[in-house]
Amino acid sequence: MTDVRTPSMTGEPINDPGGHGSTGGTGTLPRLGVLVADALRYWELRRLVYNFVLGVVVLAHFASAWPASRSFLKVENLLGLFILAVLANVAYCAAYVADLFVQLSGLRAAWLRWRWLLLAIGTAFAAVLTHFFSQGMFSASFDD
Repeated sequence: MTDVRTPSMTGEPINDPGGHGSTGGTGTLPRLGVLVADALRYWELRRLVYNFVLGVVVLAHFASAWPASRSFLKVENLLGLFILAVLANVAYCAAYVADLFVQLSGLRAAWLRWRWLLLAIGTAFAAVLTHFFSQGMFSASFDD
């Protein structure tokens, strides 16, 4: 059976001439497909953490406004919340643009050690936006 693991999964250098990420033995940057696969493996696993953090923010606002926030539980409001959740996940995809841009640069090795910082800053920014949206949603439900 053929080993289908990528270099980053086996610990091999990704720019190793003749390796899985090789561009024909030149030792230059890996193929775009290898970089995209690496980005997908990194970011999609961490999307769960991102969504968990944003969910905690919303639930904290909902719980802190209880019992008045119970009036928020209408189909229209839940559909609006669903749309905001989808938009938050579309915004998460902006990390791919930054990740692939830097991976294609000469700073790839350093980036792989520091890209967690983009995740932390992006999640914190999204949590602050979620805080303000949640605050507005649940305070508006008091007026109904």
